Amino acid sequence: MTRKPRPIGRFYNALILAFLYAPIFVLIVYSFNSTKSNSVWSGFSLDWYKQLIQDASILNAFYITIAVSTIAAVIATIAGTFAAVGLYNMRKRWRAPLMQINNIPLINADIITGVSLSLLFISVGSVLKFEPGFGTLLIAHITFNIPYVILSIMPKLRQLDSNLIDAACDLGCTWMKAFRKVMVPEIMPGIINGMIIAFTMSVDDFVISYFTAGKYVMTLSMKIYSMTRKRISPEINALSTIMFLIVLMLLIVVNVRQSKQDEKQKKSEKALKR
Repeated sequence: MTRKPRPIGRFYNALILAFLYAPIFVLIVYSFNSTKSNSVWSGFSLDWYKQLIQDASILNAFYITIAVSTIAAVIATIAGTFAAVGLYNMRKRWRAPLMQINNIPLINADIITGVSLSLLFISVGSVLKFEPGFGTLLIAHITFNIPYVILSIMPKLRQLDSNLIDAACDLGCTWMKAFRKVMVPEIMPGIINGMIIAFTMSVDDFVISYFTAGKYVMTLSMKIYSMTRKRISPEINALSTIMFLIVLMLLIVVNVRQSKQDEKQKKSEKALKR
């Protein structure tokens, strides 16, 4: 029997939510302010969004961010899927330490990852004669996205009935065909969730991008940081609002998919019991 939360518990939860989201709400409101003031409301206006769209440097940073995030998410998802399947098929004594190694980038400070990758690219670039740029930025994003994809897919692999793969192979399928026709459809929710998380992490990243992008490439987060060195422009409010809404939409998609998967699983479990 579930207990209803007490009024003090509700108040505490509401206070925490207000503390977390009130600054974002203020930012969104003042992105529609007609003046540059971030403290006095002067009227509703879309001028800052119009200026944002007309700013070539911001649009360039936006295109780079979307390109890097999309390509990195796709490559990391493919690599992470095969890595997860390989780890799942290993013996437990080998899988456990490798999973711990996979978790290191998740708990490691971003600045350590960024500096280490920067030193790697500089040392390799001095030998192969190239400078950090779009390519190094893409490699860095793929690197820190793969662990998130692996962690998203592993629970689906644990839920998978291994007898399905054996049955497909016994009926004449090669391993790759069984993987493509049987395993991938079963773990597809984890693959999609991993891709969405990878895309979101790439869009949000600043520290690692700052150390690996080089001189001539700038992402949105780096552009916002460079704009805050001067007097904060309301264009930053408009840009931050757009980024927040994109991430919010992705989170809604993930939660809706998860709820549908849970309902489908419950129905299948009930059907099996009958």
